[in-house]
Amino acid sequence: MHVLTLTPFYPTAADDAAGCFIAESVRELERQGIESSVIAVHPLHRTHASADGNAPGAHWQSYFSFPGNAGLSSAGWFLHSALKSRVKKLHARQPIHLIHAHAALPCGQAAMLLAADLGIPFVVTVHGLDAFATRQVPGWFGRRCAKASAKVYHAAARVICISEHVAQRVRGGFEAGIEDGFGNAAQTSVVYNGVDPSLFRPSVPGNSAAAEILSVGNLIPIKGHELLLRAVAAVAPKHPELQCKIIGDGPERARLQDLARTLRIHDRVHFLGRKPRSEVAVAMRTCTLFALPSWYEGLGCVYLEAMAAERPVIACRGQGIEEIIRHGENGWLIEAQNLGDLTAALDTLLSDVSLRDQLGRTARQTILRSHTLAHQATQLASLYRELLS
Repeated sequence: MHVLTLTPFYPTAADDAAGCFIAESVRELERQGIESSVIAVHPLHRTHASADGNAPGAHWQSYFSFPGNAGLSSAGWFLHSALKSRVKKLHARQPIHLIHAHAALPCGQAAMLLAADLGIPFVVTVHGLDAFATRQVPGWFGRRCAKASAKVYHAAARVICISEHVAQRVRGGFEAGIEDGFGNAAQTSVVYNGVDPSLFRPSVPGNSAAAEILSVGNLIPIKGHELLLRAVAAVAPKHPELQCKIIGDGPERARLQDLARTLRIHDRVHFLGRKPRSEVAVAMRTCTLFALPSWYEGLGCVYLEAMAAERPVIACRGQGIEEIIRHGENGWLIEAQNLGDLTAALDTLLSDVSLRDQLGRTARQTILRSHTLAHQATQLASLYRELLS
C-alpha cells in the first residue's frame, strides 16, 4: 500500500519536535508495511526551515496563501495548484492508494481536490479542539473556514480524531448547523497518538530526582503556565528545595518571567526554551512530576511521553487526556484554571513518594498496553485497509 501524507507539521533541523507525531507514525507505519510519501507544506510568506535529517524523508512544498487568517479558507486551493503536477507524476511512477491529510485547512482541502483528480479516497486527521478553525479565525473569515472545513470532513472517507473529545467537536459542528449544506454527519474514528517507550523510558534504579516539576509546552495562555507559576509560589514555603523547569517558547515568555520575579520564585523557575526531543526525554526521566494545566487540549502528546517515562502527570479535566488518565490511578486530574486544585495536587504529589511511584508505574503500563507508536500504526493501517477493501 502506498499512502501520500500531506502535512503542515514536520520536524525541522531547528525544531525536531515540530510535527514529530507525524514523522514517528510514518516511520512506524513503514515498519508495518505501509509505504508513505510525505509532502510537508508551508506558505510562501513563511521562511522555510531546513529538514531534520533524523525524520523520514519528505518533499517540501511551498504554496501561495494570503497572509494571516484571511487566507486560510482558500489556502488549500492554492496548495492543490502547487501540488497537482508533482502528485500526478508520483502517482504515475508509483500508484497512490490513499491520501492522508493532517488538518482540514489547507492540507485536507488540497487532499480533497487531489483525491478527486486521482479517483482515490482520502482521510484527514484533526489534531486539536478547534476543528472548524473558528477559534483560530474569528468573525466572517472564521465562518468561511468553518464552511471549508465542513466540506472537507463531509468528503473524507474518514475523519480521524486524536481523541473522542475532538471527535465530539467535529460531530458537534455538524449538529450545530455549521456545515451549511454539506450534510448532517461526518464519518469519524478515534486513533490516539502513540509514544516511543524506548525513548521515553523510566530512569535507572537509584537515580531518583530532586524535587523538580517539569512542564513542556508552547508559552501561550491556554497552556496554563501562569497558573503553574502561582501554584509553585504557593507550595514553595513547604518545599524549600523545589525547582521548576519549563521547556518551550512563545509570546508569553517575557510576561511569565516577570511574573516569576513578582512571585519571588525566579530562582526556582528555569525557562529553558525549546529543546531537542532527546533532551526532553532526559528531563522527563529525571523530574519528580510533570504538570501542564492546559485547558484547551485535544490530547497532548507530552502527557503520554511523561507517562511512558513513569512520571506522575497532572492534567486538566475536560480535555482529551481525560480519556487516558484515570485520576488517582495512573495520573492526577484537576479542574481547569483552578489554582486551589493545582496547588493541592502539587503539594500532595511532592509530599508522597509512594503515591508518585504508584502513579508512575501504572502510567507506563497504560502506555505499554495501548498507547505506543506501534498501537497507533496498527490502528491506522487497519483503517487504511478497511477503506480500500
